[in-house]
Amino acid sequence: MSPQEKKDQNRNSIENIANEAMNVLWNICECSGRAVSIFNKEGCLEIVLKYLSRFPTNVDLAISVAYCLQTVTEDNPELLKSFSAPALHVLESAMLSPVSSMEYILLKTLVAGTIWNLKDIIPSKSQAEIINAILKILSDVLDVDAGETVIRMHEAEKQRLEAAAETEDVLESTSRGSLMEDDEMEEIPHKRKVRRKTFISDLLPPTDKELRETIALLTAQQTALEIVVNMCCSEDPSDDEWEELSSSDESDAFMENSFSECGGQLLSPLCLSHEVHTAFTNYLIPKKIFEKTAFPNSTAVDICFRSPTWKSLVRKMNTIQCRALVCLQSLVSLLDVDHLGGPAALQTLAQHLSQLLFAQPDFAKHVDFLEAISSALRALLQTMASKNISQCMTPNQLMTLCTAGIHSSNTGVRVNVVSILGITGSVLAREDGTLETLKTIGCFLLEVATKDPSLVVAGEALDALFDVFADGKEAERASVQIKLLSALKEFQPVFKMKIRKEGRGKYSPDQLCVLDNVKMNLRRFVAYQETVEKRLTT
Repeated sequence: MSPQEKKDQNRNSIENIANEAMNVLWNICECSGRAVSIFNKEGCLEIVLKYLSRFPTNVDLAISVAYCLQTVTEDNPELLKSFSAPALHVLESAMLSPVSSMEYILLKTLVAGTIWNLKDIIPSKSQAEIINAILKILSDVLDVDAGETVIRMHEAEKQRLEAAAETEDVLESTSRGSLMEDDEMEEIPHKRKVRRKTFISDLLPPTDKELRETIALLTAQQTALEIVVNMCCSEDPSDDEWEELSSSDESDAFMENSFSECGGQLLSPLCLSHEVHTAFTNYLIPKKIFEKTAFPNSTAVDICFRSPTWKSLVRKMNTIQCRALVCLQSLVSLLDVDHLGGPAALQTLAQHLSQLLFAQPDFAKHVDFLEAISSALRALLQTMASKNISQCMTPNQLMTLCTAGIHSSNTGVRVNVVSILGITGSVLAREDGTLETLKTIGCFLLEVATKDPSLVVAGEALDALFDVFADGKEAERASVQIKLLSALKEFQPVFKMKIRKEGRGKYSPDQLCVLDNVKMNLRRFVAYQETVEKRLTT
């Protein structure tokens, strides 16, 4: 080995160790606020930025650093003070790198997320330029068809392996011919020759290049969607809102038609800053988010399921869909109806979500998907109800969703379906001929309020009951027929006792505050129902 080769080998070993160390540091900081505090005090930023600056020669190390930086810069004003102009220049250089490989796409996406975390220290004169650069990267990432990429990269891997196998066959055949010639010349029996069969693959390091690149792209898309959610939630969301954030041909047709009718801009984030709003619009970010809500490419999914090494990518593709639905929930919660494309666009969107939900009969088994889509539906139906836009889900579809969702082990799913039922019920209460449906909804919500093990879900069910039966002739008749008043009177002391006994140990101060409000509203609602029942029964 030459001195230069030895030097390169030593450098690679050192950088491999550094890469592992960065991964450990990132994971510790992600799990521990104390670790982040130590990171701040011990001047770790300078060291990790030094490693990031090596991105042209070691992108893997740079990616590990970028993961760590995105974690430690989130909600960390103390660290933001340490970012000098040269430090920002290192980040900018990595984010604006002209290299377009999938590893670099991931690197640039992670750095874009870090720079978004640093937006408060970026000079105001540079804000628009930086935000525009960030959104361009996110747009480019989301523009890539993940399913087609999986298909293409898997085929590339297949062809590479087949070519290697053919080369091995040629070498083996050549080696066998030479061996026979040697045997004949030396007149030595073939069975006494002991030679190890050598393949070309023995001489080359194992590689999973195509798989690694595909994973990098899928991770970049997931990260891009998470950054969009952070942008949407940067206007001081409530804790509850943030907690809630925890494909067919018809669906594809919906996407195409809706966006073409609205000039490619179904959503326009007017509630965001002017710079973000402009960049969102210019790069059609909302349109691309909607496209990602479709189910993963079925051909790509089949390919991954047939390959043990690629099988894990199915989960990654499903995660991208869920993140897109979370983005959708954020956008619908933020924006005015006019900037969502108007009533017709909202109805079309609701139909799209319904199609996604009921396209798979076993949707209840997919908890992450169910939580994401129920959150999106909840936000959308709430917006539609507040603007008197007619709902699109049939009573049967509604009850199918709620019956499946209420048995989920995920509290968020149960809260969402109860809220959806309350939103829809409050709309039906103002209409004629809805008595039987209101009775079904009332009985369902009473069952949840009195029997769900979570006080958060029970409180949401009570809130839903208040909304459904607060007004309307049909609602009044339904409440009497299902004996709502007597059921709530009986449950009132039980609910009060549960809050007192379980509250402090199991629930946060914010949740307890909400539950106290529900308890107070329950007392008022019981008094209101007494007047309703008295009036209808005399």
